Amino acid sequence: MKKTILFTVLLVAISMNMQAQLVKFGIKAGVNYANQTGSDITVNSTNYQTDAITSYHAGLIAEIKLVNSFSVQPELLYSTQGATYKNATEEFRNELGYLSIPVLAKINLNKFVSLELGPQASFLLSERNNFNVKDANTFDFAVVGGLGLNITKNLFIQGRYGLGLTDASQDAQVKNSVVQISAGIKF
Repeated sequence: MKKTILFTVLLVAISMNMQAQLVKFGIKAGVNYANQTGSDITVNSTNYQTDAITSYHAGLIAEIKLVNSFSVQPELLYSTQGATYKNATEEFRNELGYLSIPVLAKINLNKFVSLELGPQASFLLSERNNFNVKDANTFDFAVVGGLGLNITKNLFIQGRYGLGLTDASQDAQVKNSVVQISAGIKF
């Protein structure tokens, strides 16, 4: 009986150790360089040009290792995106706060560098701007891709580009685009 209990405890301990090596959790944060682009950028029938804004993102990550050189990395991020709109007479900033959920295929090119590609669904949580607009779409779908660099076993940095595929506004054909630079730690 003692041998059976000891064997069971040993088996559970080995299983938990193997599971810990297959899934890693972490946190990350960084800077966004975001813009909105499109063919018809108008507000109240006035045409505008956009300039990029600098903002931030932060959140949680999980890395699920499937084989040695391939893993899946779902993330849960708060990300601010938008643009500065301007014409000859006025200028204003439109900042959209999203809950973003990218699910990335992570291909490890070697021990230090990885390629990350996948879809991202974002849900609008807040809109901060200097004009009265309530036409932002509440859902944004994008594709993201970039590179990751492992500094140590647990510390990493990432560079990523996200291209919006759905319109960010109900009244204009504008799409979000964002360049993200992140740093994080895995536990």
